[in-house]
Amino acid sequence: MSPPLFWVDAVPRLGADVTLSGAEGRHAVTVTRIAAGEELVVGDGRGSTARCEVAAITAKDTLIARAHTYAYVDRPRPTVTVVQALPKGERSELAVDLATEAGADRIIPWQAARCVARWTGKVDKGLAKWASAASAAAKQSRRPWIPDIGPLASTTDVRALSSDVIAGGGIVAVLHEHGAVGLRDLGVADVGEIVLVIGPEGGLDDTEIADLTALGATSVILGPQVLRTSTAAAVALGALGVLTDRWSTT
Repeated sequence: MSPPLFWVDAVPRLGADVTLSGAEGRHAVTVTRIAAGEELVVGDGRGSTARCEVAAITAKDTLIARAHTYAYVDRPRPTVTVVQALPKGERSELAVDLATEAGADRIIPWQAARCVARWTGKVDKGLAKWASAASAAAKQSRRPWIPDIGPLASTTDVRALSSDVIAGGGIVAVLHEHGAVGLRDLGVADVGEIVLVIGPEGGLDDTEIADLTALGATSVILGPQVLRTSTAAAVALGALGVLTDRWSTT
């Protein structure tokens, strides 16, 4: 099993020491129960990681470790942005968790027409929960990158994003149970950027689909099953991992 990953502000270079403290240090010492001589990985969430050996446990929430490898990994290509219509209840953070584990580079919360959930008056709280879910999921899945969480988007914002991506040669895939094509028919391996648009539990409004496809987006079906809004992005990202070089280990 690979060593656990913890977040730090600055990743040490080869031979340098790093102090893990605060919430991350407490998790390492009291929850994971890491001991001196064991290994862990520290990362900054921006592509840099170092594999370290624990030199000393100095408090219940503090340890010192020395880096014996350092690495930087760029974001996979093509980059994938998930425009996620707001799920209701606990499925909101679940959607972020699953999309992060599956490799999303950016996740944008979207107040779609048929969203039951509303962030009116609590946008900052919602964004903070999504950022926390993304950070925890990236750590759990040993990702060197924490996905960016965008500001709450309106449908006008989603149209503007889609227009820019398509104008730049990218692909916007609107996931829908009556989609016109499958992901493998989009030629995703040859583009630099992909946007996945995920509707809410009640489905996308017809005008939203019409507006986005008029801009050049494509309605896409993932398979014979109708997926929940919280799982659709993760399934699509898994397919993209196979259809592109995003999961390449070379």
